[in-house]
Order: sequence, then structure tokens, then C-alpha cells
Amino acid sequence: MTLAERLSAAVATETGPAGKPPSATSLWREARNAAARARLEKSLPAVFPVPVLRHALSRPLVPPTPRLAVESYWRHHILRADRLARALAAASGQPEGWTWRLGTWRPDIRRPDIRRPEAAAGEDVSEKGLAFSFRMPPAPFREVSYTLGKGHCCICGQPVYRFGWHRDLWGQGTPNRNAAWHAACVAAWKLWTAPSDHVKELKRRQGHRCAQSGKRLLRTAEVDHRVPLYRIWREERARPWPELLGYWGLPNLQVVNRAIHADKCAAEAGERASVRRKAGRAEEDDFCPSSPDIVQAPDPLSRMEER
Repeated sequence: MTLAERLSAAVATETGPAGKPPSATSLWREARNAAARARLEKSLPAVFPVPVLRHALSRPLVPPTPRLAVESYWRHHILRADRLARALAAASGQPEGWTWRLGTWRPDIRRPDIRRPEAAAGEDVSEKGLAFSFRMPPAPFREVSYTLGKGHCCICGQPVYRFGWHRDLWGQGTPNRNAAWHAACVAAWKLWTAPSDHVKELKRRQGHRCAQSGKRLLRTAEVDHRVPLYRIWREERARPWPELLGYWGLPNLQVVNRAIHADKCAAEAGERASVRRKAGRAEEDDFCPSSPDIVQAPDPLSRMEER
């Protein structure tokens, strides 16, 4: 049946409120979903995760390809993706010799392109993949020294199979050489780096109650890390890498009302200022006090004076 025939059939069979014909939007959605379902059924393999297919067919706009269906599934199950990504990281383990460190390049300086040897000749690429701030979760498999190459997830280090899935359901025995991320790890990374974008899911998990006061969460409630990330960098950086990811994931996230969050941030700022005063120097490990997200390179002259 062509698109025009579907539209005609919808007009003949569907009616809106009070016997009125359906709106143009409803007709467009019905025709679009019919075409998307047909395309999805045509490209669907014999083996496919049932929860993903059930989720795809229940969406207001049906994803037209299996890959988009998988991405939609994990995007709408963000907390499940977080647990899976951390479990996959635990299965990979911490690479031998790896330690959590930050880059010393400034963001406004162009990085060398390691994919073009002629452009990177004579330049140091050892810090390629390093974050500039402790607010970003550590990712050893994104670093040049520990990358596993194509077919492996750059977040958890596990093989990536068809459609970005984390298990070889199709018995191919080899990972997808065109993929570098699990679909679940993509969703988890977005939660770790921008948890405030998922405040609705976190509110629902807490029963719409403030994690600190127990009162009902207001519309202006905000996402907070139970243990602040600066303390993770200062006190917990020696912990195994899979355990560190928990500080960016669900175990360390909470939703609190804005007033409580403001008081907590003020107390943390006072604690950091006290540490700086006692140490008699700037932010821990050469962080610039005015911009904690930019790493300040050590001064070689000061090292010579210390010697």
C-alpha cells in the first residue's frame, strides 16, 4: 500500500473528537510510523533483543532501523545504561600501568591530529584523550597509550558488536570494526557528563523527594554529587578505575531542592578555600583558582628553585 493509500484509509477509518476527521499531524504520524515499521521489519535480523523491539514499536515515532531502535532504547533507559556501562568497565578492569591524570594542554590550543602522521610529526601526542578537568570521568581506553583500536568501546574497553550491542547475540565471533562505542556506554557517558539533563529520571527514582530534607522536590530542584568531584580527585584518585566511575554514576547522584544545593555548595567552597589557605598554594595539583576546569602547567623555574 502506498503512502497516499494509507492516508486515504486513515481518513476513511479514523475519526477525531466528536466525529471530526483526524488532524493532519495524526495522519502524518500514522503514515510515517507505517513506513518506519515496514523498513524496520525489512532490515531486522533473525535474532534481535526483544525488549528493544518492544520499546521501538511502542514509541510515538517508530525508529526505522535496528541501530536507531537500540539507541532509542538506551536513551530512554539511562539508569540501566549507567549500571551496564560500569559493569562492563569492571569486566575490563584497569589497564596495567594506568593512573588517572589530567592533560596540561589548554583547550584553546589546537591538538595534533594523530590520524595524520605528517601533521603530528615532532609533536607530543602522549596526552591525546586526556581530560582537562577532574569533573570529567576518567576514560583510560580513550588515551593513545591504552586504546584498543576499532571494534572495542573507548569507554569500557569491551568488544562492540552489531548495532552497538554489548553481547554477540549473532554468533559472529568478531566485533564490529566500524564501531568504537556501545550504545549503552554512549547513554551512560551523557549521564556522567551532564546529569542535570536527566533530572526527570532521577526525580522519579527518588520518588520526587529531596535526598537531603525528605520534602517534596520542587520544580527548581537540581542534581548534585553526594561526594563532590574535587574530593574524588584530591583523595580518591588512587582507587581502581572501575570504582572511580561510580562517583559519576547513579550511586553518587542525588536530586535536592535548590536552597539545600546552594547551602551545600557554599559549605564545599568554604572547605576548599580552607584547604588552599592551609596549603599556602593554589588549587590542589596546580589547578587555577579562578578557573578550576583548566589545568595550569607546572612552572619549570619553580622546580629549579626547589632543587
